[in-house]
Amino acid sequence: MAISNKKALTLKTLTKGNVWDVQENDIIRMWETGSKDSDFKDSANHYREIIKTAFTVEDIKVDTPEVLKKYEDRGFKIGTIRISDKESQRFAIKKKPIQRVTDLTYENINHISASKLLEVIERNFGGGWESLSQSIQDIIEHGFDISTTTLPTTMLKKKGGMYEKKLDDGYEVLEIPKGTWTEAIFAKEKPRVERVHTVFDPDAEDEEKRRLEDEDSDEDLPDIPDNYNDDDDDDDAFDDDKLTEESYRTTVDTNPEDLDLSAADVADDEEF
Repeated sequence: MAISNKKALTLKTLTKGNVWDVQENDIIRMWETGSKDSDFKDSANHYREIIKTAFTVEDIKVDTPEVLKKYEDRGFKIGTIRISDKESQRFAIKKKPIQRVTDLTYENINHISASKLLEVIERNFGGGWESLSQSIQDIIEHGFDISTTTLPTTMLKKKGGMYEKKLDDGYEVLEIPKGTWTEAIFAKEKPRVERVHTVFDPDAEDEEKRRLEDEDSDEDLPDIPDNYNDDDDDDDAFDDDKLTEESYRTTVDTNPEDLDLSAADVADDEEF
């Protein structure tokens, strides 16, 4: 899901969202270029915090070929921080992997593919969609349309059924066997939406608040019927011949409100 203007990013335009679009060599290039700016020193800590959202960064305190080789063997790239005209500092940087559901955040969920997402879910002990915490489900649904169904394995892929329709509609699918039944999790990337920045108008906000308060005061709460104790009149015997796809639990596509929340970053004890 890389963006087309990735090469145009600089330290000054880097955010906790788009930092997931770049790789180690991009960060090294940005840092080496940005360190030449006159205001670099004042903003360096801010840049580091953004970079550490998506990357593990370690200072190289012993700059020898043997030490550098060990970092490279661990998958790190080596860069240089310009401290002054006569002084520089080597650092090692590696992008944080997204391997577990706990690695998913609101910042990185829009930067992985549907197939990658299902691969991560599959690693979650094979428990299926309901095994994920509500917070993880919310993060996933921030970037993907999700549907699930659980059916007898022999009926899952019947012609004209949900499985076939979802694949035709561009969804990726993960199948999780559960005895003679199978849970299918369908995932499709949501289109990215550009955020619109508006000018804050306190007078307009106060007027809107007054309007909503007036509406609330004029409306009575509707009566909600209590059907909790209704008897279940459906005592028909279970009939295998009447099984249809709709007979089983199936979740529908959801389109949750776009949340602007910040998920906790992966802990990183090392200092940039």
